[in-house]
Amino acid sequence: MTMLTREEIEQGLVENRNSPNGTARNAHAEALVGAAEAIGDGPLFRTALDNLINAYLWSAESSKMLVPFARLLQEYDKDPGAFGRWDAHSLFWQFKWVATAIGDSPEIPLQSAVGWLEEMERRYRIAGYSERPVRESELWLADAIGDDDRAERAHRAWLAAERDDMSDCHACELNGQGAYAVLRGEDARALELWQPVLAGERTCAEEPHRVLATSLLPLLRLGRLEEARSHHVRGYRMARGNESLLPSIGKHIEFCALSGNESRGLEILAEHAAHMSPLVNADDQLAFHGGVLVLLRRLTELGHGRSPAVPYEGVPHTVSELYEVLRASSLDIARRFDARNGTTRVSDRFLARIGREPLVDVLPLGVRSSALPQPAAAVTAPAAATASPVPAADLAELVERARQAREQRHPAADALWAEVGVRVDARPQDEVDPLLAADVADHRALTAARGGAENAAELLAAVRDRYRELRQGERAALAELRLASAAAQSGAEPQRIRELLAAALKAAEALDADEPLRGRRIALAELSAIRVESYLRSLEDGPGHEHLHEPGQDHGHGELAAELGAFVTAYGEALPDLAAEAEEMLGRVALSQGDHERALPLLASSAARSVAAGLPWQAVDALVLRAGVLMSLERPEEAQEAARSALEHSAEVTEPETHGVVRLTLADILLRRADAGAEAAEHALTAAHWFDQAGLTADGGAQARLVLARAYAREGRHADAAEVLQSTLPDLLEHGEGQAVSVREFLGDLLRQLNDPRAAAEQYLLAAEVAKGWEDTRPQAALAQAAAEQLSAARLDQEATAAYERSLELFRVTGDAPIAEVRILRSLAWLAPRGGADAAAWARARELMEQASGVLEAALAEYAAKAEPCEVPAPLRAELAQTWLQLAQVLDWRVTSHEQSGSDDDDADAGADAEGAADGEDGLDVEALRLEEIELTARAGELYAELGPDHLGDRLQCVQYAAWTEQEIGRKDAGATRLAALVEELRGMTEGVVPEGLLERAQSSLDSLRS
Repeated sequence: MTMLTREEIEQGLVENRNSPNGTARNAHAEALVGAAEAIGDGPLFRTALDNLINAYLWSAESSKMLVPFARLLQEYDKDPGAFGRWDAHSLFWQFKWVATAIGDSPEIPLQSAVGWLEEMERRYRIAGYSERPVRESELWLADAIGDDDRAERAHRAWLAAERDDMSDCHACELNGQGAYAVLRGEDARALELWQPVLAGERTCAEEPHRVLATSLLPLLRLGRLEEARSHHVRGYRMARGNESLLPSIGKHIEFCALSGNESRGLEILAEHAAHMSPLVNADDQLAFHGGVLVLLRRLTELGHGRSPAVPYEGVPHTVSELYEVLRASSLDIARRFDARNGTTRVSDRFLARIGREPLVDVLPLGVRSSALPQPAAAVTAPAAATASPVPAADLAELVERARQAREQRHPAADALWAEVGVRVDARPQDEVDPLLAADVADHRALTAARGGAENAAELLAAVRDRYRELRQGERAALAELRLASAAAQSGAEPQRIRELLAAALKAAEALDADEPLRGRRIALAELSAIRVESYLRSLEDGPGHEHLHEPGQDHGHGELAAELGAFVTAYGEALPDLAAEAEEMLGRVALSQGDHERALPLLASSAARSVAAGLPWQAVDALVLRAGVLMSLERPEEAQEAARSALEHSAEVTEPETHGVVRLTLADILLRRADAGAEAAEHALTAAHWFDQAGLTADGGAQARLVLARAYAREGRHADAAEVLQSTLPDLLEHGEGQAVSVREFLGDLLRQLNDPRAAAEQYLLAAEVAKGWEDTRPQAALAQAAAEQLSAARLDQEATAAYERSLELFRVTGDAPIAEVRILRSLAWLAPRGGADAAAWARARELMEQASGVLEAALAEYAAKAEPCEVPAPLRAELAQTWLQLAQVLDWRVTSHEQSGSDDDDADAGADAEGAADGEDGLDVEALRLEEIELTARAGELYAELGPDHLGDRLQCVQYAAWTEQEIGRKDAGATRLAALVEELRGMTEGVVPEGLLERAQSSLDSLRS
């Protein structure tokens, strides 16, 4: 085997430190240790050991660090002087990791674990470090072995000891303190301790990732559901795919199982299926698998035990099978800990954890998640087969409630009749009242008709005949009308539909004069005939007239409006609920004709009639429609009022889709207000949940999640917004090119806020690709520019340059975007020297800045040449001043880099020689460049002065720049004079003109310059 050289090992260590955490990095780090040892280079060997310890720490193999740490400690004991200050600090710091790893390794005897802790304490004391980290390690070992008294003493000693260089960071310490509070049942105290971490005031490489996960169940137990939801969405995003955070992943899975989000838990489990096999770190495995077991048990209880789960060690398993396998292996680990510790503490806690019951029924998370499949038990075991006989009195009461709800057209009627049907099916048929049997059959026939069942007409006809036999004429007449509606729905011949409508009206008119419902049956038949006849006329008029409410479909609307108006006049007093239906139809007709102002009062009147009639749920559709119209007319206050009324009146609605529509409408309206982001998020979240329940996840659910993401972004919750948006992105991309571009741009903006420039650039570029074929090139140009900015932030200079150049090309096509062109040219100028600051790069940067000036000067000249005098746009002049300032800054960068390196990169040019030694080896005239900087910044400052008080801050920047540059070339007094003049000018300005703090900043700069 070829031996690696020192240089190759050093390069390998650099690459290893920058590699993704995991087993591959660990294996490479192990090989580098062996190579360093083989060449006998002591310092390199110690560096490789240190690297290996760090690699193990950030993986699921952290317990492996014991061996390399022991070897590194031996190296230290042999020659402490060989360890520099930082090397020694790192060694002692790693002692804490090792203490944890020993406690987490059941194969290490308790006596050895205690011995390591004592050794850590001895060495820290000799080195002069605080005992604080020692006491923290003692706390967790004492807790694991069930010595609660010792744990409490260690806890108090930990908090009392001073912090020093060996103390864990504040974020990690607060994590541990809160975790200990949770163990003592003090959830509220734990959250109080964690607050600085959760708020982002105390962070580190693994915080707040771990605290966000650990806080989930305490928040649920305390009923702080909104915080729990946010911590899951934000925290899982941070922990996802991180091997060292598998215990946190397990907590997120457990949270999903205990909050009614089992499908989300399954998705998280699937994303981490590669880590399901046994882990080197037994404690991490116990923590991760414990959360998984909570989910698997819950799924089994819900009837999904036979559903497929993720494989384990390459073998497929069902949910129940995987539960048994993981439970057995986890209990084995727990009992190994118990055997080592001499207690049952670990297994007791583990069994308590996997036996936890849900803390809430359902907590909507906002993120898209696939619905769980229908459990097999629900398919194979009909409800009637398991129902038990119900006392007659109970059934009679239920039937009475169902009939009342049916007459009131209450939304709960369907559910009540479904329950009646279950109970009737459970009784012997000869004990069932014939009228009750007919009513149940009526409900089932109506359900079949609504669902478009092929046998709907047959079922309705049978119901009609049965009611006739029972002398229930008004029910038979209603069944007759439903037959006509079903025929229209199924696309029957118009003549057949008309015949059925006529028969329904005739049946209603034939009812006895003293029948209380005769008038309602006649009116209902007339209204149905008006509705269906309009549909039939549209069919007979041919294509383009098939849908009653399509915009632009005017034919026949006058006749329809007249019929509906006459109906409202005839029945408005006697049957307000039916008149309300007619008025809502009238409103829709007006909207289809583009007459919004006529539609609004009709919709309002319809809603008012329904409420007055005691049917508030019937007002919901009209109010939602009215809210949408008002928003289109830019009348947001009225729109919000209508939407809130719809929400109020939807309390008894049972249709999930209706609930989703109402809440999405209100959320969308609230999102237009600057101060209602939190409430908009609340309604959008609930809307997404209802759309999911209605099976409309990819439609209404996607739109609700888009509104939710925008509301979260409005509230500054960018991580929550990004997670929600990414979860539903595939659905949103199916809703047209315009939305595809919009949502990708929005996601790019969110990722930019989260400081993920590569991912942001990807979204901008994908959006630009969709917009590629659009006639207007400006959207694609702007997206390419946004992508370039993020690629530049990610230090992908070549890719950024290409994106900027593409954007510049597209903006030039429009011919009317000089400011966009200029900003791109300036960005390209700043990129030019970044890849290699040789003479050509600096020349390219200057050329690009001068191109930018040229674009602006040409645009300004164009305004000046116009036949009619017009004011030159201030933004163009401001951009010109900014371009001069940035060119000065580029020149300063060149001089600074030259001075820092001792000579400019021009040395590399073949033509460079020593003849220009008077100004440096490369002949760079530093003073000339400094003078040019002064001239450019002074010119920019003068232009900003012409632009007025709005640009005082920009002007100060230019004057400061010129003043300090003059000081650089030995003209300190000239610089101070320049800045002092501006200070005096600012002092003389009218109060309120100078921005707050600007004068103080200018004076401070002047004082510094003079000192």
